[in-house]
Amino acid sequence: MVAFLNWSKSIALGTLNAIAKVALFVVLLLLVLMIIGMAHGDGLPDNMVLTADLRTQIADSSRPGPFDVGRSLTVMDFVLALDRASRDSRVKGLFLRVGDGQLSVAQAEEIGAAVRRFRQSGRFVIAHSQGFDSAALGDYLAAASANEIWMQPKSPFGASGAGAGALFLRGLFDKIQAQPQLVKRSDYKSAADMFMEKDYTGPDREQTTAFLQSWYNSATSGAAADRKLTPKAVAAAFDRSPQFAEDAQHAHLIDRIGYDDDAKNAAIARGRAAKTVTVRQYARAISDVTGAGHPQIALIEAAGEIVEGGSHDGVLDNTTAIASDVYAGAIRDATHDPQVKAIVLRVDSPGGSVSASDQILNALQKARRAGKPVVVSMGTLAASGGYYISCFADRIVAEPGTLTGSIGVLTGKVSFGKSAGLLGIGVDQIGVGKNALMDSAISPYTPDQWANLNHQADVIYADFLQKVATGRKLPLTQVQALAKGRVWTGADAKSRGLVDELGGFWAAVADAKKLTGIAPRQEVSFRVYPKRASFFAALASAFSGTSAGLRAMQGLAAIEQLPVARAVLRAMADSSSGGVQMKADNLPVN
Repeated sequence: MVAFLNWSKSIALGTLNAIAKVALFVVLLLLVLMIIGMAHGDGLPDNMVLTADLRTQIADSSRPGPFDVGRSLTVMDFVLALDRASRDSRVKGLFLRVGDGQLSVAQAEEIGAAVRRFRQSGRFVIAHSQGFDSAALGDYLAAASANEIWMQPKSPFGASGAGAGALFLRGLFDKIQAQPQLVKRSDYKSAADMFMEKDYTGPDREQTTAFLQSWYNSATSGAAADRKLTPKAVAAAFDRSPQFAEDAQHAHLIDRIGYDDDAKNAAIARGRAAKTVTVRQYARAISDVTGAGHPQIALIEAAGEIVEGGSHDGVLDNTTAIASDVYAGAIRDATHDPQVKAIVLRVDSPGGSVSASDQILNALQKARRAGKPVVVSMGTLAASGGYYISCFADRIVAEPGTLTGSIGVLTGKVSFGKSAGLLGIGVDQIGVGKNALMDSAISPYTPDQWANLNHQADVIYADFLQKVATGRKLPLTQVQALAKGRVWTGADAKSRGLVDELGGFWAAVADAKKLTGIAPRQEVSFRVYPKRASFFAALASAFSGTSAGLRAMQGLAAIEQLPVARAVLRAMADSSSGGVQMKADNLPVN
């Protein structure tokens, strides 16, 4: 036993010694790089053209882990980086790759607004497409905000309209004797129709047709304004799709025919032989530059499903949910920070847990009572719980193409006990307590359980309606007529009082300034919440069972706050994901 204890002790001491050596090596490395960094600044070229690739699906925002490993460009990255670049004399222009990213109309509206702001600062934007393959209009709408649109010869121009489709499983369920039992409040709450119906219901067909038409109108009029054409001419050109790039050029929907390197070289030449830097790398490089002396606004980026509880910040964590403990805590932090003048809540969410949504809403209500104005900026989707957490804001700003509303309730289950029997699978269950098996997927609800479920839905729905009526200062009867689970676009929601203003992120910032008495042209700095876990804090979590390991990691945490140290960690992240040095002449398009 003594030998075993001595062996265990030697292993533990060896492990801690290895940790100490790694820590010492990192400290020495950072000290060396600090000296180098002082000479080289942020590492960006003195003359550059930014590049961005919008041909893959792009998230509205994200809550990155310490390393940002694998994190791609988000809409909010793009918006904030272009704003900084518009005041950076080194940045001459922007080169965009577009065409197959399946951008939503709302995303295209936000991206287009950022591009137009960038152009107003005297910079140029050139967009290139190898083809607008989708019939949807978002990709082309984003491209239309550029000075010039290039397309590859004979490439397809498919932009033509807005469409939707759905899969319905009720026929299958009937064949396998599965029993769907779902409660919805009310007729337009359609998320469970795929289980309950065999095709579109009348209300769902009505609301889907309405938001598709609204998207089409917004995209057509927006593209027409950017291209200096009439909406009628743009609609007529869309009706001729699918067509070729040359046809789109003849209709004045694009400007030039050429390959990607031709367009990129044109951008470099226009930037006076500038080097190219991706928007994502530019955003990382300038992230440590603070707006010292500027009024501060809290920016809370809430993207994903709303769920209860917290989140684990591991080394490779990339949280995609709105965890109520985390976001309520972030709102409280911003509320108690005397430097923060207002809160801008960026929402891109389909909803989720009622109790989690209520926790976040409560934190926002307390922020307002504490004197912090709250402005909501809606992204592609701010529906159901996404609207719930927004309804008490001082101002709600939505893009014309945002999907919002869905003020309703959906709950229930599908039971598969009989289906298992058809396959020869025996199923059984035992429960102690009258409703212990109420949520079981084996047996359907009893009559009493079904009544209980409907009662819960009625109570939650009534509470949701009252909160919207109170928060929006609308008569309850008006909210009842607008609700019923119906989804509205931002354009339709504004005319019905569910949102205050049509616009993007910068319109919300302008409202926050006005509410706090900040001059319209006054530059502000943003404190982004929730704060991400530091790299060394994440390592400390990994070594949480070892006191010596904790002390070693805590010693490094202070060093990590140095700008050069943070630059090193970003470089490590770039390296791990195939990135390159910022000084390279031709960085790949992000």
